[in-house]
Amino acid sequence: MIPTRMEAERLLREAEQCNLGPWGNHSRVAAHCAEKIAELCDGLDVQKAYVLGLLHDIGRKFGVRHLGHVSDGYTYMMSLGYDEVAKICLTHSFPNQSIKEYIGKFDTSDEELEMICVTLAQVVIDDYDRLIQLCDSLAGSEGVLDIEERMNDVKRRYGYYPQEKWDFNIKLKEYFEKKTGKDIYDIVEKEAYRP
Repeated sequence: MIPTRMEAERLLREAEQCNLGPWGNHSRVAAHCAEKIAELCDGLDVQKAYVLGLLHDIGRKFGVRHLGHVSDGYTYMMSLGYDEVAKICLTHSFPNQSIKEYIGKFDTSDEELEMICVTLAQVVIDDYDRLIQLCDSLAGSEGVLDIEERMNDVKRRYGYYPQEKWDFNIKLKEYFEKKTGKDIYDIVEKEAYRP
């Protein structure tokens, strides 16, 4: 289950008041990208794609956490009955379903880490997960970024970027370009869109 577009936008605005920062606009850019790509993909619901993109980082509502934002988002969305959003909160950081590829601090409790590992091992990845993983890799807070530019920015901030994750993100871009028959940057209005 997912919230309506209007409810998702309300949830994001409310969350931003709890933890100010560029993550809110990053989420808006991811939602824009997801919506635009989904419009051209058979079998993907445009509104669902938008909502999942908008709420993928909703765990940031609870403060400045790294891996903790994954468990916070998952737990929060499950508490509201939005299981499909909860899944995206979990999967968006793990393209290969491997916690070893997480970039950032492991700032979770033992219980949170176990929940992430167990749940991640059980989920079945679908095109919505793949779409939000791609859009997360395209979304800056001021607009759409070149995917390699975004990954290099993360690498500069954290000191590394796992090669497997890098390669997988490039493959995701190619996957959706094949599905849509168009250049991803053209679809998401890279040069024009601003949140």
